[in-house]
Amino acid sequence: MSSVVVLDNGGGLIKAGFGGDRDPVAVVPNCVARQASSSSKKYLIADQLLSPSVDITSMSIRRPFDRGYLINVDLQREIWDRVLRGVLHCDPTSSSLLLVEPLFNLPAIQRSTDEVVFEELGFQSMYIADSPSLVHLYETSRRGLGSASRTQCSLVVDCGFSFTHAAPVLHNFTLNYGVRRLDIGGKALTNYLKELISYRSINVLDETMLIDDAKEKLCFVSLNLNRDLNLARKSGKENPFKCTYVLPDGISSKKGFVKDTNEAQRFLSLQSGSESMQLDSMENHTGSTGNEGGAGNTEDRKRIDVAQNEVKLTNERFLVPEILFHPSDVGMNEAGLAECIVRAVDSCHSHLHPVLFESIILTGGSTLLPQFAERLEKELRPLVAEDYKVTITCQEDPILGVWRGGSLLASSPDYEAMCVTKSEYEEIGSTRCRRRFLH
Repeated sequence: MSSVVVLDNGGGLIKAGFGGDRDPVAVVPNCVARQASSSSKKYLIADQLLSPSVDITSMSIRRPFDRGYLINVDLQREIWDRVLRGVLHCDPTSSSLLLVEPLFNLPAIQRSTDEVVFEELGFQSMYIADSPSLVHLYETSRRGLGSASRTQCSLVVDCGFSFTHAAPVLHNFTLNYGVRRLDIGGKALTNYLKELISYRSINVLDETMLIDDAKEKLCFVSLNLNRDLNLARKSGKENPFKCTYVLPDGISSKKGFVKDTNEAQRFLSLQSGSESMQLDSMENHTGSTGNEGGAGNTEDRKRIDVAQNEVKLTNERFLVPEILFHPSDVGMNEAGLAECIVRAVDSCHSHLHPVLFESIILTGGSTLLPQFAERLEKELRPLVAEDYKVTITCQEDPILGVWRGGSLLASSPDYEAMCVTKSEYEEIGSTRCRRRFLH
């Protein structure tokens, strides 16, 4: 059989690689961008935006996705072509494609996608998958034990770029009637942080990529909102949330960075009750800030602050993720994440309720925020019957979890029989071919 390209086509990031591999070859932005102030009309595509020499300030960004759905197929084809030929170095005409699409994708978008895959890129065959079923497949296969593996049932909570979904999965099939959606994702969190900083400090409304980086490195989920709001009012070293994010100057640094990592992690002492900074436990999430931006180590960065713009953050760090749990705080007439999960479970048969609450799997980039799982369990426990156990499982890498499930499926002996071939597409058309993927 030909090689299988696994493409998790997210609204924010594309994860692309080959079936059977543990990790994707590329994790790149699903967009094109250029300097708004530049006279050049050439856009940087996907992986080109990750180059250390690229200045990400004031980038004009174009995305093929809007509100979670593909609206610009031509732009998406251009990005796919760059990823497939420029990064993966594969020939689509001798390959099969496993494509991850959003839940409840519209028929018009499906037809346009099929045209690009078969007619323009020329793939031999294609299989369409959804993220919850792939996350369930990967986690049950990897762990081998636990309620999800025994019952083949789980509730996947996917905090993606545009939306957050709570999706029940049974025997590797997503129960579409039970899926509940929260119209908040990583993009909304970044936009909210931009607004807060612009109102309180410096105008960063055009700095999407920069503030997205600051969000990933500095935001966290509060375990006690009232306490943290009171502590955030303190001044100086008594404020455990105060930290500084240094904006790039375009000369000595092309990327933003955290000025003092120790200072940024002081909030961790609130949970342990000690004054020691638990640096090791956070190294995987925020430790990468030590070598980015070309500004040297932490001690060097403390001295590089004379001519650079700095953004001081305090309560913004936990107020931004708070809208996931209480959307009404920003005027959205929606239930929070815990209520969204309860509604998804309640829509299923009552026999599944205890199993689903015991098999909650978190995926998506926003779940990387420190203390996310602990806060969700704290919010969920009062809403669930006392005799039900609430167990929340965090994926080892929530950004790659969907892709790894796709890689596992693509390497299975049944994969080829599940695909729609190019000849079938040409013979009976997109609509009839798509019926094979309706669960």
